[in-house]
Amino acid sequence: MSSRLRVFGSSVGTKIAIGLTGLALLLYLVTHIAGNLLIFLGPRVFNQYSHVLLSNPLIPIIEIGLLVIFAIHVYKSVRMFLANQQARPLAYARKRSAGRPSRKSIASSTMIASGLWLLLFVVVHVTQFKYGTEYMTADTGIRDLYRLEMENFSHPLLVVFYVLSMMVVGSHLWHGVSSAFQSVGADEPRWTPRALVFGRIVAVLIAGGFMVIALWAYFVGGSGA
Repeated sequence: MSSRLRVFGSSVGTKIAIGLTGLALLLYLVTHIAGNLLIFLGPRVFNQYSHVLLSNPLIPIIEIGLLVIFAIHVYKSVRMFLANQQARPLAYARKRSAGRPSRKSIASSTMIASGLWLLLFVVVHVTQFKYGTEYMTADTGIRDLYRLEMENFSHPLLVVFYVLSMMVVGSHLWHGVSSAFQSVGADEPRWTPRALVFGRIVAVLIAGGFMVIALWAYFVGGSGA
């Protein structure tokens, strides 16, 4: 068992761990945006959905699991970045675009920076929403997360920070999704182009979906609630 665990300490194992945890977090993001889009159906539907979700006794276990996955993803990513920096102590005198077929891009070159930004965003997001004000609905007596979301997104600075953070999410996923598939071995020539396209589509849909929610809540949702 210990020898298997030591594999994840190697450079190859580190990439595999980053890929697996990244794909797990991607799955969470897909389910998260799918649920959040219900906000467009109004407060009753959104609050009922959130109540059913949060009243599930497995949620605390799932949250702990997500926290562990997120921590491993961050730790392994930072560790790999530092190892790469130590392997090349002198920076390139001049950086150029590698051109095709290289996959090097702004998104790939800023993965550690975008990841650290998202670490900050997660702290702010959890503080604002999970541990925000405990409003209760008057008719059903369940938590009014719709009101909390409208209230949070009534602040322009928070909306700007949220939209910028979603742009960072999109950048991170733009390279991260296809890179994760490659790390876990799905890098055959016939699959690589499909993984690239899939990753970019997912990046746009997820980041765009969250941005639309924030902007709608700021410009329209609050007045129509």
